[in-house]
Amino acid sequence: MKNLIHIILLFVIFSCATEAQKKVADYAESITEAELKTHLYTYASDEFMGREAGTEGETLAINFLKDYYESTGVSAGSTNGSYFQEMTVTDKQGNSIDSYNVLAYIEGSDKSDEVLVITSHLDHIGIEDGLINNGADDDGSGTVAMMEIAEAFIKAKEDGNGPRRSILFLHVSAEEKGLLGSKYYTDNPIYPLANTVANLNIDMIGRVDSLHIDQPNYIYLIGSDILSQDLHDVSEKANKDHVGLEIDYRYNDPTTLVYEFGRWRQNRYYYRSDHYHFIKNNIPAIFYFNGTHEDYHAPTDTVEKINYSLLEKRTRLIFHTAWKIVNREDRLALKEDTEIPSED
Repeated sequence: MKNLIHIILLFVIFSCATEAQKKVADYAESITEAELKTHLYTYASDEFMGREAGTEGETLAINFLKDYYESTGVSAGSTNGSYFQEMTVTDKQGNSIDSYNVLAYIEGSDKSDEVLVITSHLDHIGIEDGLINNGADDDGSGTVAMMEIAEAFIKAKEDGNGPRRSILFLHVSAEEKGLLGSKYYTDNPIYPLANTVANLNIDMIGRVDSLHIDQPNYIYLIGSDILSQDLHDVSEKANKDHVGLEIDYRYNDPTTLVYEFGRWRQNRYYYRSDHYHFIKNNIPAIFYFNGTHEDYHAPTDTVEKINYSLLEKRTRLIFHTAWKIVNREDRLALKEDTEIPSED
């Protein structure tokens, strides 16, 4: 009799686990290349005038994002009920810029005080020499990926399968001016940094670089194991269980050389996107990146050059990683006595 009860319990546990995995897969499959493409063809169009921080193009971009989150039922992320975090920042040339971060929020259940922050930068470099820089990859790809991830999570919540921890979808501005939007947020956090469990930062995930032309099933991950082995292990498991991308860690070393702007130089990608301001505050982070290409910071970074099936796959990896982080029992552990690498 005891053996029979044991078998029944094992069957119930296995059935529940299988059903939970099926639901996660269903939500991930709601992230589609068709929807990513639809979003990006608007977001990286000439209408948005290159989305330079502090310009009319940025205003169009932030309102596009606000309207999207309102339409999908994702709440405003600011405590005053707004989707916007207004800021005045100063660039390296001493110019004052009035700009906005966009914040959307899904509250967790039993661990709601703990927050996962997912970031991408909403801005680009605008118009130069009369030509619009649409930034389809940089960082339109990360922006639309976040939109689809948020939609997948809100569908899960509406089905009663919402995250245990809360998720802040933080679209930062003025990244191209010197990571100013992410710095402003970490200097003026809406949710305590002490309760921020991790940052997943998405900056350029829609293209293939010259090193992977023949093997495009890849993504660069930077920083996953710098502050937390747990974060690295969760990321690896998410990829192994659900996606199957080739994870390339070569740029985890900031001194690895890269050919950019006509010369070889140290990549320093670890310091060059918005995750860095979270890392500086001892928050473990992953930077998702496809590498640079010939259209980087050029008017030719356009929507028709995006690999949408690959963008879908990479976005699903980030969703699965986020799912594991927000639903695990224990908060991601930090390494002991880890020295945060200096930007200098």
